[in-house]
Amino acid sequence: MSITLTAQDKITLRTAAWGAVSLMAAADAGGRPHKAAAEGSIALASATGLSGHVLAEWPKGVNLKGKSVAELADLVLPALTASMRLLKRQDPAEAENLRRTVIVAIEAAARTHLGQPTPILADMMRKITAALDAA
Repeated sequence: MSITLTAQDKITLRTAAWGAVSLMAAADAGGRPHKAAAEGSIALASATGLSGHVLAEWPKGVNLKGKSVAELADLVLPALTASMRLLKRQDPAEAENLRRTVIVAIEAAARTHLGQPTPILADMMRKITAALDAA
């Protein structure tokens, strides 16, 4: 199946995926946010399929500037749900590819802590997963 994405659709996908990593880094402010961002970014840069191609393009037009974690979440969580809806309508397999890509990225971001993620990171992971699954 051929997927048609507008420029705005691509911005939404990039906001969703790169924003999920940004949320994980922001939620880890007391720990290792730079390491979380780096690990999550490596996972996104390793994505394949249409999602990988979209995420690899320069994120022009993506706004991930929030003055707080709450403001960032207000941008990112709806973008995650919108991205999944968009892809599910056109190609459910690609929607699952994006979902797996984001999950791997947030798990990579959470792995910066030895053992289990902190309760704050675990909660953010639940919120991101819920937004992915809300579509």
